[in-house]
Amino acid sequence: MSDVVQYVEGVGRRKTSTARARLYAGGSGKVLVNDKEISSYFSRSEDIAAVSAPLVTTGANARYNVSVHVNGGGVTGQAIASRLAVARALLLIDAEYRTALKTAGFLTRDPREKERKKPGLKRARKAPTYTKR
Repeated sequence: MSDVVQYVEGVGRRKTSTARARLYAGGSGKVLVNDKEISSYFSRSEDIAAVSAPLVTTGANARYNVSVHVNGGGVTGQAIASRLAVARALLLIDAEYRTALKTAGFLTRDPREKERKKPGLKRARKAPTYTKR
């Protein structure tokens, strides 16, 4: 058995979405999300561009095939989680990509989460309508 690494994996999260991106070397730039073509999984062009942005920034978009498995959250949260996962996987391949990915902001995990609902309120901060009488 040869110790050849088949792929490099990165994990990204955003709100309640979790994405695992696998980059396969020697590819043609094909991107699959949950075993579907990226354009059939994400309908908005902004989400498609977000997932492939780290590859375009580093100029590695034609060198790797990307397979992303993502679950939880909404559509845009899944796209941003996928972007972080792809960027982290690229970092494992070549550490020289760090400056380009860092300046573009692709290595920063968005810390914002949904705030919990408080007792006596309708949502996290929305109070019931005040009536004087």
